[in-house]
Amino acid sequence: MRIQFKLVICSLVLLAVATAAAIGDDILPSWRDSAPRKAFRAFVEKVTKEGSPEFVPAPERIATFDNDGTLWAEQPMYFQFFFAMDRVKVLAPQHPEWKQKEPFASVLRGDMKGLAGAGEKGALELVAATHTDLTTEEFSKVVSEWIATARHPTTGRPFTEMVFQPMLELLAYLRANGFKIFIVSGGGIEFMGPWVEKTYGIPPEQVVGSSGKLKFEMRDGSPVRVKLPEVELIDDGPGKPAGIQSHIGRRPVAAFGNSDGDLQMLQWTTAGSGARFALIVHHDDAEREWAYDHESHIGKLDKAWDEAKARGWTVVSMKDDWVTIFPGVK
Repeated sequence: MRIQFKLVICSLVLLAVATAAAIGDDILPSWRDSAPRKAFRAFVEKVTKEGSPEFVPAPERIATFDNDGTLWAEQPMYFQFFFAMDRVKVLAPQHPEWKQKEPFASVLRGDMKGLAGAGEKGALELVAATHTDLTTEEFSKVVSEWIATARHPTTGRPFTEMVFQPMLELLAYLRANGFKIFIVSGGGIEFMGPWVEKTYGIPPEQVVGSSGKLKFEMRDGSPVRVKLPEVELIDDGPGKPAGIQSHIGRRPVAAFGNSDGDLQMLQWTTAGSGARFALIVHHDDAEREWAYDHESHIGKLDKAWDEAKARGWTVVSMKDDWVTIFPGVK
């Protein structure tokens, strides 16, 4: 009996060790065991190991992520613009003048070339016309209804299923190691707020994004905040370090991006003392996603690519380093 008991105990111990080893090897299952995965895990291990010369206390473990092109896809154009275009169609009956006025006329005709020709000025006009004069609660409701039904024009998948499975795993790994994660995106802060917690596990108060000015009003005896057509912050390029300082108040120890719009955030993060980590997602998989970098009209990766190579930042090849890209798709 004693011998059998000892054998059972030994078996349970061996099973526990084997299970722990399997879990350890399966922390980032959608990542190939290549240099980016090894670099990321090595960074996390050294900053979370007490007694390590590079140990970072939990309150200082801040990680910032771009959204478009880093956590979810961004082609053939930023998803928030699809939302704005759909809103133009919904609001068009109230604005008959839009049939003759650009960029609205191009949207209503489905003329993507004409819309592209409107440039940044036209994009801002679309956002101003479709995102303002609503209370923040009304806007949140509109976004929630849209994100629940809208589909990506190429894949037919819901936009919230166009997220990158390897990055979801990375977010979970950071959380498990005491990191506080912020999205720092050029996308609108109020556009992201209604869905980021369900999609990424990141609460809306940990979102830093482009924002317009708000006005406090009393409507029907209730206090509301109304979205105005005036820009408060463009959280892109040099606006990202400014947004980080005003919203977070700490320099991140790790930052993740995919384009030149993230360059200044990566520079700001890695300029701090102690252990630092910067990662760029390189879209080079035309078969499973899209392949683009230096010449792209969306998510251009040019100057940030050069700096990543010069400074030894981690660059992830979607084609070579990721087993899968989208959840449930091999």
